[in-house]
Amino acid sequence: MRSHLRRLAVAAVALFTASSALPAAAATRPGHQEHPAHGGLSAVIRYTEYGIPHIVARNYADLGFGTGWAQAADQVCTLADGFVTVRGERSRFFGPDAATDQSLSSASSNLSSDLYFRGVQQAGTVRKLMAAPAPLGPSGDVRDLMRGFAAGYDARLRQNRISDPACRGAAWVRPVTTLDVAARFYAIAVLGGQGGAVDDITGAQPPTGATAHAPGADARALVRAVRARTADADMGSNAVAFSGATTANGRGLLLGNPHYPWHGGRRFWQSQQTIPGELDVAGGSLLGSPTISIGYNAHVAWSHTVATGVPYNLTRLTLDPSDPTVYLVDGRPERMTGRTVTVPVEHGAQVTRTQWWTRYGPVVADSGKGGPPLPWTATTAYALSDPNAANMRFADTSLGFGRARSTADVLASLDRHQGLPWVNTIAADSAGHSLYTQSQVLPRITDELAARCSTDLGRVTYPQAGLAVLDGSRADCAPGNDPDAVQPGTFGPARMPTLRDAPYAENSNNSAWLANADRPLTGYERIFGDVGTARSPRTRGAIEQVAALAQRGGLTVRDLQNQEFTNRAPVGDLAAADAARACAALPGGTATASDGTKVDVGAACPVLGAWDRTMNTGSRGALLFDRFWRRLTAAVPADRLWKVPFSAADPVRTPNTLDTGAPAFATALADTVRELRTAGIALDSPLGQHQFVVRDGARIPVPGGSERLGVWNKVEGVWNAARGAYTEVTTGSSHIQAVGWDGSGCPVARTLLTYSQSSNPHSPHFSDQTRLFSGEKWVTARFCERDVLSSPALRVVRVREH
Repeated sequence: MRSHLRRLAVAAVALFTASSALPAAAATRPGHQEHPAHGGLSAVIRYTEYGIPHIVARNYADLGFGTGWAQAADQVCTLADGFVTVRGERSRFFGPDAATDQSLSSASSNLSSDLYFRGVQQAGTVRKLMAAPAPLGPSGDVRDLMRGFAAGYDARLRQNRISDPACRGAAWVRPVTTLDVAARFYAIAVLGGQGGAVDDITGAQPPTGATAHAPGADARALVRAVRARTADADMGSNAVAFSGATTANGRGLLLGNPHYPWHGGRRFWQSQQTIPGELDVAGGSLLGSPTISIGYNAHVAWSHTVATGVPYNLTRLTLDPSDPTVYLVDGRPERMTGRTVTVPVEHGAQVTRTQWWTRYGPVVADSGKGGPPLPWTATTAYALSDPNAANMRFADTSLGFGRARSTADVLASLDRHQGLPWVNTIAADSAGHSLYTQSQVLPRITDELAARCSTDLGRVTYPQAGLAVLDGSRADCAPGNDPDAVQPGTFGPARMPTLRDAPYAENSNNSAWLANADRPLTGYERIFGDVGTARSPRTRGAIEQVAALAQRGGLTVRDLQNQEFTNRAPVGDLAAADAARACAALPGGTATASDGTKVDVGAACPVLGAWDRTMNTGSRGALLFDRFWRRLTAAVPADRLWKVPFSAADPVRTPNTLDTGAPAFATALADTVRELRTAGIALDSPLGQHQFVVRDGARIPVPGGSERLGVWNKVEGVWNAARGAYTEVTTGSSHIQAVGWDGSGCPVARTLLTYSQSSNPHSPHFSDQTRLFSGEKWVTARFCERDVLSSPALRVVRVREH
């Protein structure tokens, strides 16, 4: 390894010192750019196939510079839009009433978004977090990365015209600061807490008139709201690590398959980052981040999945009867802090609102826009406590992963920085170790504290949904402190559910319980997740598939690639045959639609029976079953779908056996058949003809299937029957990586960025990897120096601040 780093250092120095040191092909390749040396920050960017940049720098500030420059080259409009968001300027440029894309918060309107982020800015929240000494605040290396990123982004704006029509010539594309970059990190950190309740924070106002005597909170409605938020289709993922006991060469393997939005500010972007002798890591970064979010190096690979831990809690405030902005703690009154925020809107106008803050966090009240159904009355209000609102450690945690040489180092970074807000970590290394851990920032609410301090509401929501609602009138009901926790009021590393060196460690967004079905994890506090409850179809299917792979053994990276594109629909395995038989048994081959009309469904029966139970682009019957299943599950509660109920003793194979006797079965079938026929879609059409995206005017078929069907390769489409059926993907498989090691010093990595590297339709990398995804093909990663320099697509760009 030492000799490899020495060779890399020599190559990088040569790249910095003289263009004559570049490979001849790179030095003469069309499109090569060189900026004269005038001091300041700089980096060398070597582009290989599919526009993937390999950024070489002398230090972290330079690395941030190269990363910011290269991200702006591919995603300037999306990045600029996000910076407008965190500055609280959406209303000024896009109008106060327009909807946001909800990439950086749940705000339903630009005004709501601006009120929140301007409030954060006005309070100096991000500035204070950045000023805190490490480890509570960011390290010097991360500060340098952020500073360099802002400078690189700005240099790209100065030195190049914008060709993307989404923001070409737009006044809102402006230079940024280090604080803007940090604010974007902050927005990501609080997505699971304050960021998910923006409308309820900015809309909460003291009661007047009838609202003062509104009915209390509805526990069942609150449980539904929390569960719906946890099941957000925008935030999911699969990942599996295999230990050396299961592989062909005794080394570990990792398959990461995050399910993230295909559009907007939560896209991934690929790169390799190198500081010779210090850092060499590749993978996907969330846009705006100067660190690798999910990736690999010569020794270790990691991925993340959204965790079930509830990263916030509610505190019930007992109000002073004479003033609803005063609350009582141990009988003593405390006045809320009114945070008055003014937002500039279009045409020079302004809107001013007041937000209300307490020692526990902001007051939240039902906005009527899908948030927690919580009233603010004359006697009671609720505050949202979000420990991630004091977390600026995400970047240091990720940087620690990039430096890691083992899964033990990954765990050490999590223990040291404790910065992941709402995800699990799954990792494997070249020595054959595997790791799963739910090391996330959670309020330190133990089951004992919840039992002692829960309100009537919390006694329902905590066991059912993991949401604690504590009694704020008692100071002894505040979350406690763990001695190993970096941040007061949060759990320390010793409390985190963790599984080391299991043959496989897998997560598909259910709790830690069945990370390995043979080694279930138990004993953690309820706020982390549940135990002994029904798993999602995706989790059940994933465990069946990866457990079978582990048992078979002899695994290679090729097996990971095959797993990604099995496109098996576990719900199809469970229900399609029963549905086909019940369909064939319908009298006269007809069923009654929801409007009472009779529909001939006879032709659907053999199609359901012949369907191969996959969501491949060529699968016939997949679309029919997909549309039928959506209707059936919308009409029938999950606990009434199956004849054999869930059993904690057999959690992977139960529930099962579709109950086709319910009237909703025939109705769903009739409505589906009529829908497809009305749209001119044959019942046995290949899926790819009706599940596609349009890029450069051409249809690109998309493999994979919905969360409802439990497909590993998840895609969530936009239904538009008039234009062909599923005509765009909102969320799903994004930055996929299959990684192993062969002892050569270079990782064996295959990657795929499903929506491609650039959102600029004029870029050659707007849809190239999307076409690979359609064909279930992969990019062979170039990690080691010899592989980068031998790329037939090599293009070298030397970028400088001036």
